[in-house]
Amino acid sequence: MSDCIFCKIAAGEIPSDRVYEDDVCVAFRDLDPQAPVHLLVIPKVHVDGADAVTGDNSGLVAHIFEVIPGLMRGQGVSGGFRVVTNVGQDGGQSVRHLHFHVLGGRALGWPPG
Repeated sequence: MSDCIFCKIAAGEIPSDRVYEDDVCVAFRDLDPQAPVHLLVIPKVHVDGADAVTGDNSGLVAHIFEVIPGLMRGQGVSGGFRVVTNVGQDGGQSVRHLHFHVLGGRALGWPPG
């Protein structure tokens, strides 16, 4: 999508502090971190959100979840981490492109925000 900021980040049109990239996804540091380690992991192809995951594109999600543990180990996170995706306006999704917030580096309370 030509107006999607995450599509532009994935394409390299907008700079980001990338920590990982492969042919399926990109991971980069969140600009407003909520934990010592706060990464965003996005698929390179546009999927609106978790509510748009289907049998045809669910492999993207599986791949991302295979990548995340290694990312967090690489960031020095060993005591656990949280993976969050917001869906829709009421769910707090500010960018309509599937993305996962991965937070760690400190104890995370419950319930969240």
